[in-house]
Amino acid sequence: MPANPPASWLRQFLALEAAGGIVLFIAACTALGLANSPAAPLYTGLLKLPLSFRIGALAIDKPLLLWVNDGLMAIFFLLVGLEVKREVFEGELSSLSSAALPTIAAFGGMAAPTLVYIGCNWGDGEALRGWAIPIATDIAFSLAVLALLGARAPRSLKIFLLALAIIDDLGAIVIIGAFYTVQLAPLALALAAVCIAVLAALNLAGISRRAPYLLVGIAVWVCVLKSGIHATLAGVAVGLAIPLRAKDGSSPLRDLEHELHPWVAYGVLPVFAFANAGLRLGDFALGDLLHPVNLGIVLGLFLGKQLGVVGAVWAAVRLGLGTLPEGVDWRQMHGLALLTGIGFTMSLFIGTLAFPGEGYNVEVRLAVLLGSLASAICGWLVLRLRGRPAQPFTRRAAPS
Repeated sequence: MPANPPASWLRQFLALEAAGGIVLFIAACTALGLANSPAAPLYTGLLKLPLSFRIGALAIDKPLLLWVNDGLMAIFFLLVGLEVKREVFEGELSSLSSAALPTIAAFGGMAAPTLVYIGCNWGDGEALRGWAIPIATDIAFSLAVLALLGARAPRSLKIFLLALAIIDDLGAIVIIGAFYTVQLAPLALALAAVCIAVLAALNLAGISRRAPYLLVGIAVWVCVLKSGIHATLAGVAVGLAIPLRAKDGSSPLRDLEHELHPWVAYGVLPVFAFANAGLRLGDFALGDLLHPVNLGIVLGLFLGKQLGVVGAVWAAVRLGLGTLPEGVDWRQMHGLALLTGIGFTMSLFIGTLAFPGEGYNVEVRLAVLLGSLASAICGWLVLRLRGRPAQPFTRRAAPS
């Protein structure tokens, strides 16, 4: 029997993500508290602290906030790349039958919020840059809410949410690369391509040690940063290059994923939340929520997500493209769809790309927080008030 069977690994993963969601929440609340306290100048001064790195003519000079958003978040995207590769080759996305419904649900959950946002901001070219803000799901927060429900959230519901959120993240990565890229630097882009080719060569050569991949990965990050494409996408490229299986039967990908989870859950994401969730509420008037950008974000997360996911799942089931997860009814699916509106980390991140200046800074962040909070509370209530606790999920035996 394997030392760490898939079921045991999944339980550890879900537990870790739930605990990470709580730490993430504490970090966001701390940032809000500091930004609205006498310590606010120290908080903003810390984020603006300039940090430089130089080797010869190569120089990277950024404030601390951008080192977090461009550098530290690359580690998060590295983990996303690892998760996507594992799910595609061994997990819930490894077969057409198991991947169909969460994939359809994820696409519905991306399309509907986009339409809601565009509907609120039609005709304003600048505002339309934020169309992707409400499309993604925060895995840590959404799984943390499910964890609070105990047996009322069957394991199959958690697996479905995990698969859907990973596809969401993959969609967000594609969108960031395609739509939030500034003017390209051809030389840096060519060097990034060469480094990625080296990563592929390492994989094809059967190199299982992680050090070469990570060293080349640092070079990829620098080249991508200088190329005009957002630097965090380098993390995805490195994650996809890590071998799933080594010649000795070990899994470098699973090992690295397991080691990275605590650092991302308890370090990277909370630091990102601390750096980006601190907004001065005194700079915000309640009427600002009616601004089309803010309205599009809040309604996209709260209404668009649930309508898109439930509508896509309903259509897929009616067309025979999939069936509801075992032990899950439509009310629970609606509760899960609400939880997908917890955009937080990825929504804040895309917001920094869509509106890099100060014009929408406070309002966009508050809209993300309000839309995510409303989705979390309503999703928890729908699942909590469903009735008796759900029966533990047991996988049906395969037909002989």
